[in-house]
Amino acid sequence: MDVTTLDLPGIPKLRSGKVREVFDLGADGYLLVATDRLSAFDCILPDPIPGKGEVLTQLSTFWFRHLRAHDGIPDHLVTANFAEFPASLRPFEAQLAGRSMLVQRARPLPVECIVRGYLAGSGWKEYQATGSVCGHRLPPGLQLADPLPEPIFTPATKAESGHDENIDWPRFVEVLGDETVAVSLRAASLLIYALGARHAAERGVIIADTKFEFGVDELDGEIMLIDECLTPDSSRFWPAADYRPGISPPSYDKQFVRDYLETLAWDKTPPAPRLPPEIITKTSAKYQEALRVITE
Repeated sequence: MDVTTLDLPGIPKLRSGKVREVFDLGADGYLLVATDRLSAFDCILPDPIPGKGEVLTQLSTFWFRHLRAHDGIPDHLVTANFAEFPASLRPFEAQLAGRSMLVQRARPLPVECIVRGYLAGSGWKEYQATGSVCGHRLPPGLQLADPLPEPIFTPATKAESGHDENIDWPRFVEVLGDETVAVSLRAASLLIYALGARHAAERGVIIADTKFEFGVDELDGEIMLIDECLTPDSSRFWPAADYRPGISPPSYDKQFVRDYLETLAWDKTPPAPRLPPEIITKTSAKYQEALRVITE
């Protein structure tokens, strides 16, 4: 069953993001539901991707647990096992099981924490124009998809609708209003990327770049990883066996959809165009393959 919109009678909805619906469960925390919506170029596409919500939830759950085991990185996950959800959610098992997680109450910070290990996407476009990415001066002569000398932290503003905006370090500190918090987010993002990239590399996958979101625990003020983690929605996953610098590599993520959309006469503003059935089917298969390869 594809899920594009979701309401749970009697359960207050806190907000709807580009992909996720967030419900307020009071003392039990928040319910985070991953729909099958797909966002590209910060626009929600009209066609769902079958199974996408389950992949995002299961992969994020895997990574949260993996990171806890390796470095004790705090996150908001309480459980993704529907049998452990509050009784008030029992009537909604068909809509929720497999695609939702119970999480701690946290106040999201208004930034995207992006780490790039390879030159792609908006970073590639900025490098071509300026030789830099978000204030990081890079060596001349790099090609599309080249590895960077070392991973770089390239934050962005966070928009519920419309386009996110890449920002430099001084602007990042200004948005957060606290340099100590900014430094801790940068350090955590680089560490999570390193741990994730190492695990993926052992399974033949390159994580070219990724973005994280962080929030402040409403109870104790602790900063924790929230939303999703190292999924095909938030990351570029490239099969190492097919990777070649100088081209946009084959991927396990929504870059496949972005590449298709780039062939259209679309100005990347809503409404987004419909996707052909073959693009939908192939995208769904790529998401499922990402889950299998990373977690096997």
